[in-house]
Amino acid sequence: MSAKNQPLGGNEMPRFGGPATMLRLPSADSAAGLDAGFIGVPLDIGTSNRAGARFGPRQIRAESALIRPYNLATGAAPFDALQVADLGDVPINTYSLEKSVAIIEAFYDRVLGTGCKPLTMGGDHTIALPILRALARRHGPLALVHVDAHADVNDDMFGERIAHGTPFRRAVEEGLLQGPRVFQIGLRATGYAADDFDWPRAQGFNLVLAHEIWYQSLAPLMARVRETIGDAPCYFSFDIDGIDPAFAGGTGTPEIGGLTVPQALEIVRGCRGLNLVGADLVEVAPPYDTSGNTALLGANLLYEMLCVLPGVPLR
Repeated sequence: MSAKNQPLGGNEMPRFGGPATMLRLPSADSAAGLDAGFIGVPLDIGTSNRAGARFGPRQIRAESALIRPYNLATGAAPFDALQVADLGDVPINTYSLEKSVAIIEAFYDRVLGTGCKPLTMGGDHTIALPILRALARRHGPLALVHVDAHADVNDDMFGERIAHGTPFRRAVEEGLLQGPRVFQIGLRATGYAADDFDWPRAQGFNLVLAHEIWYQSLAPLMARVRETIGDAPCYFSFDIDGIDPAFAGGTGTPEIGGLTVPQALEIVRGCRGLNLVGADLVEVAPPYDTSGNTALLGANLLYEMLCVLPGVPLR
């Protein structure tokens, strides 16, 4: 059995030095031989308000230098069982959203062909569509756990059918999702009409609005998520704006009254036991948070996603 990659330790190299990779893991040119791989998609030409998510992968990697290998809260030991590396960034076309979507889809097809599970650093939420397309070709229609302030089921935005507010409507239309096994958590804010959430409900989506879960532990909700989804192949998509901007202001479309950081951790940790086939963390826009706290939170949530992948032991 080959040795597993380990993050570079803080006593081997100061955390402000060393390679600028996710979790200070080795970089890899190919996903062959990997159980999981971190992938950056530096795309923000699908945004509708504040751009800047193109810088998300780089900043998330930088902030991830503080994260250590073992999860003291849950006992998860991901690097004991999984071979993990940083697969770098998808070379998107920064002048064409349509071409970028095709490039992303082809990149993920190659990664998935090796059996590697992708953990993605966005980038704006447009990237979920090509990733879901690639995953559904391998696994069939997917269950989905989606954390977000917005449902992202617009029919179009400025007449465009592909943008960061449309991926899950396109995914339904293309048969990529199992509607009754979709959970959208943290939805909130103002809208254009009283029936803004009627369309996802009509598809069978389970909507959990932010104000319904204020001041609550989300452990009971996640028990319902696990019971409903069962062993179906499941994708986990986490828009950082699902978190209240008091904790994560570095994003393109911030909305007040969002989830707390402990609730976010409960959601991710509550995915243990699901048949996760991939996950993403999107919409971190570093120019709007010079403290780096939003990217730090994003890096930690991605680490927690790694910790709940199938096969990760608890010590």
